[in-house]
Amino acid sequence: MNEWLHNLPLVWMGLLVFGLTYVVAAAIYALVNVLAVGERARSFKAVSAGLLSPLGIIFALFVAFTASQVWADAEKARAEIDREASALRSVVILATTFPKDSEVQLRGLIHRYIADAATQEWAMMANRTANLRVIPRVLAEAIQTTLALSPRSEGQKTAQREIATAFGTALDARRQRIMISQSQVNLLKWLCLILQAICALMAIAMVHSDNRLASIVALVIFGTGVAASMLLILAHDRPFTGEISIRPDPLLQVMPDIGS
Repeated sequence: MNEWLHNLPLVWMGLLVFGLTYVVAAAIYALVNVLAVGERARSFKAVSAGLLSPLGIIFALFVAFTASQVWADAEKARAEIDREASALRSVVILATTFPKDSEVQLRGLIHRYIADAATQEWAMMANRTANLRVIPRVLAEAIQTTLALSPRSEGQKTAQREIATAFGTALDARRQRIMISQSQVNLLKWLCLILQAICALMAIAMVHSDNRLASIVALVIFGTGVAASMLLILAHDRPFTGEISIRPDPLLQVMPDIGS
């Protein structure tokens, strides 16, 4: 799907999806009614209404199959952001075991890292341009600062190890969320979903070809269900893109105050 489509406000996205679905349904209705004359009309009526049930079930399975990927990506993205925030919060707490200047330095580095992630990296993930080729300079500096600490007690030695582990966890969580930002429903899944919806709409129009009002009502009802399913998947297709995308709130909540 095009970038502009995923970045549309939810209202406009809904109007576009529902509008296109109803246009397709209207075109199918018009085509079937034009063709439903003479021998073709009898052929259309020969299509069993029992065909509609399996077509609807297959469409529902396609929706469930496609949506499962979307929900899994969104849930995993949230889990990784929470894991990253938790690791950074642990660093802030453990840093208090070291002298004030070391603590302030670590707090400042974490503050800068979260600020860069929220203002720069999130926009890159939304545009699917974030990559793993370069480790954030601030995070690398924070790890180097941790390893350069000179612990004077067993407690500080333990804290140093835990801080280094926490930074490794944060780095891995960042890697996971960037990988998830590249995920989306591929074109083949969209084409299969759309093709199955068209097949079901055509079958509905054929079965009800002798009753125009029933045909219109059935097409509108099923078309509404199709549009709602498409909109739900499209709005959540890219976890970090769009009006209801995942925000960096957990990270901002653990951002330390440099002056504290």
